[in-house]
Amino acid sequence: MRGHEAQSGDGWEDGVTAAPGGLFDLLRVAALVVDGDGRIVLWSPEAELLLGYSATEALGRSAALLVSQENRWRARELFERVRAGTSWAGVFPVLHKDGSTRLVEFRTMRLSDTRGGVHALGLAADAETLRNVERDLALSHSLINQTPVGIAVFDTDLRWVRVNPSLERINGLPEEAVLGRRVSEALPSLDVEAIESRMRHVLETGEPLLDQQTVGRTAADTKEHAYSESYHRIEDPSGRVLGLAIAVIDVSARQLAAAEVAKARERLAVIADASVRIGTTLDLHQTACELAEMAVPQLADLAAVDLLDSVVSHGDAAAARRDGRADFRALAVAAGYPTDAIRAADPVGELASYSSSRLITQSVREARPILVERVSDATMPCIARDAAAAEVLRRAGVHSYLAAPLIARGEVLGTLSLYRTVNASPFDDQDLTLATELAARAAICVDNARLYGRERTIALTLQRSLLPHPPPDYDGIEIASRYLPAVSEVGGDWFDVLPLKGGRIGLVVGDVMGRGVHAAAIMGQLRTATRALARLDLPPAELLSHLDDIAGSLGESIATCLYAVCDPQHGRCELSSAGHLPPVLVRPDGTAEYLDIPSGVPLGVGGVPFSAEERELAEGTLLALFTDGLVEHRGESIEVGLQALLRLLEGNRRPLEEMCDMVLSALHRECDDDVALLLARRRR
Repeated sequence: MRGHEAQSGDGWEDGVTAAPGGLFDLLRVAALVVDGDGRIVLWSPEAELLLGYSATEALGRSAALLVSQENRWRARELFERVRAGTSWAGVFPVLHKDGSTRLVEFRTMRLSDTRGGVHALGLAADAETLRNVERDLALSHSLINQTPVGIAVFDTDLRWVRVNPSLERINGLPEEAVLGRRVSEALPSLDVEAIESRMRHVLETGEPLLDQQTVGRTAADTKEHAYSESYHRIEDPSGRVLGLAIAVIDVSARQLAAAEVAKARERLAVIADASVRIGTTLDLHQTACELAEMAVPQLADLAAVDLLDSVVSHGDAAAARRDGRADFRALAVAAGYPTDAIRAADPVGELASYSSSRLITQSVREARPILVERVSDATMPCIARDAAAAEVLRRAGVHSYLAAPLIARGEVLGTLSLYRTVNASPFDDQDLTLATELAARAAICVDNARLYGRERTIALTLQRSLLPHPPPDYDGIEIASRYLPAVSEVGGDWFDVLPLKGGRIGLVVGDVMGRGVHAAAIMGQLRTATRALARLDLPPAELLSHLDDIAGSLGESIATCLYAVCDPQHGRCELSSAGHLPPVLVRPDGTAEYLDIPSGVPLGVGGVPFSAEERELAEGTLLALFTDGLVEHRGESIEVGLQALLRLLEGNRRPLEEMCDMVLSALHRECDDDVALLLARRRR
């Protein structure tokens, strides 16, 4: 009853009654007593929580109820030892009411009653819970005693109750010298008023205060130090406030280096900004301009980016010729303010060849940055392209110079040249580090643009060489086609028109999964194979079966394909599809529909036969074959594009060349995928 009377407000304040949620509540220590006959005569509520049996179910029953058959001999042995007066502590497997086995840690001892009877008392707790608590306590002890951060614990009266070794060193006082005292009593030379004000605020609100600055002196040193303090309120699981903890770090060195830290932050901000602003496209010239504009005015008053000519022409980078000269092409020049010095830079786009005495030649040859803190009359000719440019730089006030090589994947691609005119401070080692970092980040973007340009050129050349020339006129059928490569990266779309025996015409459209040179090469092989198989006059389904075998032999290559054989003399068309989008059929009356033919599986999957469908091809009927780049757009269902194409073709009687242009103009909104379009109309 006194426990309930002691509760007031948020906690338990009589100093005797324990608040709920403490360690005993967490462990749920159960008590049970077994008499001399091995029967349970005492069973606590916690025992019911631990083992599932209520007091009614447990009392009076043999303790063997709690032990499995194979463990009973061990239980009897331990029971006899306890009856003989030997206490035992350990973990024992106990049966729960639900039939499961629980590992329980026991503390056992012998009890005697007034009649001389002997009983065994067992105090039990869940072994896993106990191990977790032990680990938490051990971890807390290790962290507190081994951390370099000073840690102090105060009670609700703001008196010390715990100090770790690190704080003992910071205070210059042992723990016993401060326990039970307030900060003002132990360390009066600190800003005690501010510290205790923060402590009261945290105790009252529960809101932690982090990185609070205090300047003062402790017994450890006669000089003032700067400290960073973080305050946290300590509560038990029930929310009762126990006190607060303070973490203390000596930050004197940090404050002494505040200027350096500020500079470092500025440099990091420049580098972070460069990561966003440089390399927004895969265009060499744009990337060079972004680098030059990034360097001014944060780092230099004037910046120039020169790449080796071999890099600009998509060749392999060559730092210098045998005679030591190097060929550069200026790609970008930027100034932080209007200045005549910009006229001294190499004109953008022009080719310049420089001897080994020029500093940018030396930088790319040796693959290292070059810093000239003070530009003199002797070093100016090594910076300027000629005597006239040197004079312009002198008049503009260039007094410090820095050249950083653009290096990516072990290759030197060019240089970033920086000049200072208005900024009176010369370049220093920190500027050199920053310039080198900017150059390194930009070099990756430049190299990506170079490799992309080279691969795109190769892929376009390969693909265009593999695609057919404009189809010639055929008897009974009019044909028009279009192919548009993707701007970002070439893909593997293709089409073909194949003359067959008996005046028939084979129409092919396909799409190799993937992009780049590999997709274009696979496309070329499949197109060549299709042409060869068509000469055998194979039916569409059989041709696709052979093409499927060939695709499977090309490695991990998947492609879709639609093959149609049109017979304009008899007005028939046989079609077969390998996972490709269905063609559009526009009848002479102008009605349009997608042909419902079995789509089949893509080429390269293998193991699934293809089927074919035959359709009537009346005079004036239009057949449209296409790849998904025409109708599929980012963020939009492909059904939207398919329906739009159907509406464009429906009722349209324009010449086929005009229809191709009209369809592409209306549907090809994005240039991130190849497009192949093939139109065929039967005529007299």
